[in-house]
Amino acid sequence: MTDGAPGPTRTRILLADDHALVRRGVRLILDGEPDLEVVAEAGDGAEALQQADKVEADLAVLDVAMPRMTGLQAARELSRRHPGLRILILTMHDNEQYLFEALKAGAAGYVLKSLADRDLVQACRAAMRGEPFLYPGAVTVLIRSYLDQARQGEAPDTLLTPREEEILKLVAEGHSSREIADTLFISVKTVERHRANILAKLGMKDRLELTRYAIRTGLVEP
Repeated sequence: MTDGAPGPTRTRILLADDHALVRRGVRLILDGEPDLEVVAEAGDGAEALQQADKVEADLAVLDVAMPRMTGLQAARELSRRHPGLRILILTMHDNEQYLFEALKAGAAGYVLKSLADRDLVQACRAAMRGEPFLYPGAVTVLIRSYLDQARQGEAPDTLLTPREEEILKLVAEGHSSREIADTLFISVKTVERHRANILAKLGMKDRLELTRYAIRTGLVEP
């Protein structure tokens, strides 16, 4: 039997979340649509980068809080390595800092997990049309921030470089300098130099203070 007219072109999706049950639920939502298809899954940001190098994907849907590398860190790296890949951030956190960092990282949209069954499909299609997608509360945050900046001037950029953020996250998660060096493919000496720079930039003296900072800025979960 021959097929009739071709069906709609499917958007190929890379899905990254460290909770298998969440991935399964999100996949059910996406694969239930005729124009969307999950072609790869990842359990953390570092695995998402590996999958993006191996499979042809049009869109990455990334959870914010993941071990080893957050969704925001992965988004920055994916934007650099695969500039044609569209990115959506999927999170349980209605958090201003996450929202701003997601947009700075190159994400096309920010979707709350609590509203995923309503918003995610719409957000995927908007991203593929080259349109931003933000839930209504996020739009309010952006407008308020714009008005605040208009009154007070631009807010300063983050103090840390992306590499320093990667190292800070791993330090806060309890990894040793050797483990961090192995994870990032750099020397222990380089890790220690970055760590000293982070402490100096932030005016902090030990791992405990760094961990508190990492929790406050959303690099790790409390």
